[in-house]
Amino acid sequence: MTDSTIPVVVAGALGRMGAEVVRAVHGASDCRLVGAIDTTSGSIGEDVGERLGLGPLEVALSPDLEGSLCLASQQHPGSVLVDFTHPSVVYEHTRAAIAYGVAPVIGTTGLTPEQLADLARLAERSSMGAAVVPNFSVGMVLLQQAAAAAARFYDHAELVELHHNRKADAPSGTCLKTAEMMEELGKSFNAPEVDEHESLAGSRGGLRPSGLRLHAIRLPGLVAHQEVQFGAAGERYVLRHDTFDRAAYMPGVLHTIRRVRQLSGLVYGLERLL
Repeated sequence: MTDSTIPVVVAGALGRMGAEVVRAVHGASDCRLVGAIDTTSGSIGEDVGERLGLGPLEVALSPDLEGSLCLASQQHPGSVLVDFTHPSVVYEHTRAAIAYGVAPVIGTTGLTPEQLADLARLAERSSMGAAVVPNFSVGMVLLQQAAAAAARFYDHAELVELHHNRKADAPSGTCLKTAEMMEELGKSFNAPEVDEHESLAGSRGGLRPSGLRLHAIRLPGLVAHQEVQFGAAGERYVLRHDTFDRAAYMPGVLHTIRRVRQLSGLVYGLERLL
């Protein structure tokens, strides 16, 4: 490993996204995998490369996040942690990475606004680069920017996100981020025109203070999909992005890995890095 090579630790290395990250890091000439964290039963101590069909990478799978971060910070200064794990642990993982001096790149969604604010303060105090990215797709970034622009001209809009049925949080962090970008105008949406009544609770989706409604669909066979629908008299304007393969996220992941160590605080969203 040369001085210009970026050492990378992947948390959730055997998951669907984590495995793609391991493959992408292995295939990148300027990155090297130095740690692989996963809690899958029976995997401890196995070579992650052998487990994923890449051949031996001389990186053993470990369930010990803090131990792996400590080892990376001591043996590979300037390491980056890429986390695709679970909403229940991502906050602690990010705090631990900052504490050990390993720059976190977080793809796991589910962080609350309060947790994000706390992590931003911690990163700033530590002068550490950190990136929380709800969606690493460049196409999704373009959709979000188009939605924010369209929100200036439409007073009625609803968002629909569709994911595989193993996704733990709803609505997705990507959908929430899209809504937040639309709400930066400070306007209200979907002024009521009738006294609505739900015969089945939740039928109209989740209601945000701005009036935007978010709908989440979970089905096997899906990967990640999102629509933003705008309506006005006599017309409907629809923005849609479809991800059919997780490989679509890897250019964004690698770009963030290359940029995060240059930051001195926390950045939220891929658009801040492009």
